[in-house]
Amino acid sequence: MILKNHKLILILFLLFYSCELIDFKDRDSGINLKDSQKLRPVARAHDKYLYLTDLEGLVPPEISKSDSAGLVQRYIKSWIDKQLVISEASNKLNLDEAEIERKVLDYRYALLIHEYQKLYINDNLDLNVTDKEIETYYRDNKDNFELRHHIIKCRFVKLPLEAPKLSVFRRLFRSVDEKQFEELRSYCYQYATTFHLDSTWMNFDEVLENTPMVTINNKIQFLRNNRNYETKDDVYYYFLSINDYKISEQISPLEWVRDDIQKIIINKRKVKLAKDLEDGIYNRAVKNEDFEIYTE
Repeated sequence: MILKNHKLILILFLLFYSCELIDFKDRDSGINLKDSQKLRPVARAHDKYLYLTDLEGLVPPEISKSDSAGLVQRYIKSWIDKQLVISEASNKLNLDEAEIERKVLDYRYALLIHEYQKLYINDNLDLNVTDKEIETYYRDNKDNFELRHHIIKCRFVKLPLEAPKLSVFRRLFRSVDEKQFEELRSYCYQYATTFHLDSTWMNFDEVLENTPMVTINNKIQFLRNNRNYETKDDVYYYFLSINDYKISEQISPLEWVRDDIQKIIINKRKVKLAKDLEDGIYNRAVKNEDFEIYTE
């Protein structure tokens, strides 16, 4: 009962303060809380206090009273959690104030440098990567693009057992005639549950997933011995026609890694821009004599 009363008091307290925050912002045009309210404590953790003024600007004036109370409650809980952990850490860690301050400064400087680098890179980064750049990088780094799994170019169609004109479909499925290919595509749109007909590379394991073929033990032998394969279960037919394949540990075809290479090239540009920024700042400082190194 006492715990429930405490929760009720806290909710009423938060509702009161969240409403007060909105009222103060309304009366003062959202600029400041009343001076007389600034040092009113909202919460305490050990010898640290959270004051009403610390909540200024936390609650947008347009939200409801219940939402504002929840927002204030979460903020206070978060503040208490942090203060308790800080107090515990201060007691357990053997760090002097100078060391802590140095780490804080290092983090602050690293954050400033990171944000400035990000701004500089965003302003100067060229995102256009040509086919020639991709092909050159691929040719010069082929050994880095070893396949981790088997990939195939294929036609794959999953048809319900009751699909009509299966003999016609089988003929279309194995045909290389462009006109018949369009007929095949039309048939698949009408009757297939799943189909893949384009010439892009696919992960062989992903093609076999959720089919009876997933139980194939020797996949390399299967790829070498089967150009066209058909099987079924109690509900569906599965048709697979393999146009090309690559075995794991072979070098990936360029089409398979094109997007990865594009990302690599762009990332290298980012690294170079960051280095150029650092070198440029240093060289300007040397020219302008903006720093000195004193020796004894």
